Amino acid sequence: MWSRRLLNRLVVRPLAWALIRMHVTGTENTPAAGSFILMVNHCNFLDPAAAVVTMLPREVVLFTKVENLSLPVAGPLLRWYGVVPVDRGEPDVKAIQGALKVLSAKQDILLIAPEGTRSYHGRLQTGKNGLAFVALRSGAIMLPVGVSGVREFWPNVRRLRRTDVEIRIGHPFRLRSRGHVTREVLNEMTRQAMYQLAALLPPEQWGVYADMDNASEEYLEFLEPGRSNLAYAATEPHAGRRVFPRRLVGAAE
Repeated sequence: MWSRRLLNRLVVRPLAWALIRMHVTGTENTPAAGSFILMVNHCNFLDPAAAVVTMLPREVVLFTKVENLSLPVAGPLLRWYGVVPVDRGEPDVKAIQGALKVLSAKQDILLIAPEGTRSYHGRLQTGKNGLAFVALRSGAIMLPVGVSGVREFWPNVRRLRRTDVEIRIGHPFRLRSRGHVTREVLNEMTRQAMYQLAALLPPEQWGVYADMDNASEEYLEFLEPGRSNLAYAATEPHAGRRVFPRRLVGAAE
């Protein structure tokens, strides 16, 4: 989409360079082509934005609450960017259809913040089943991405400082069903996917998924067998990580 590419070049990249330093690990885990679901934690507006920049020059389609489209400046920009509007008050059939359309084109990346809303405190909230539903209906790969450090953004802005944001790209997987998928099974699929996301974050951000010993993977199928993200939870969250510099987005050298 030409308007999305233009906004990425003229707005998203320059703002990212000016405001944040991105420390990215796991870039080798990103599928080289085709559509997939990018699942990201959501503390404030910066986590999905940082995830989008990490995927550039690939195009990422975002969800946004329908109220944002009525904002005086952001509304027209969001429409131009080509977002999928969602009514968070009730199940939104049009939003699900829009998500499935993006994934069926097998070209763009669809970003889903499975918590459904910002946490502000940075700790994971309970994931919504819309993620698992869309993943099952589309058969799409899910790529978990943990973003940390964004809570310091506003204090740093007031001090005219750039914010260090750490992004860990995990191992991709699919959901696999065994017969009829009940609501209980869908709940369990969501829970298992959320533990994969939690494992990519520092322990203080695990939130409702802090009981990592209870994580399971019955309904998960990893693209590389045995490459579970739960292995990260057993290591120091910031120790021994290789930092991949991101040119034009203000990453650390």
